[in-house]
Amino acid sequence: MSNESSPLQAEQQFFASLIRADVRALDRILTEDFLLVDVMTGSEISKSALLTALESGQLKFDTIDQFEPRLRMYGETAVVNGRTQMSGRFERMPFTASSRYTHFYVKAQAQWRLVSAQGTQITGG
Repeated sequence: MSNESSPLQAEQQFFASLIRADVRALDRILTEDFLLVDVMTGSEISKSALLTALESGQLKFDTIDQFEPRLRMYGETAVVNGRTQMSGRFERMPFTASSRYTHFYVKAQAQWRLVSAQGTQITGG
């Protein structure tokens, strides 16, 4: 991420890095204490666990389509809400999910970094 990045640019990099399983880019985007609340199970997943799952191939995203991103700024903190449609594989089992999510970013050393992400699965019509 460049010094000119915005939270929405960081958001796009985050999703693109998940698709590519680019753990080096994700390591830069995610804070050390990053926490993901999994959209499928509600489990808490640390930065190291997410990077390990991606690097090992245990978790593979085939598609992540992002819709309706809304940005709210609070000084050096940003909140992004949006919707995703994703597909992939976890431990060789295919999955698809539609979700609404909330991502929290902080600006540190002129870069927007993702602190926390939570997804809620959209079920039904």
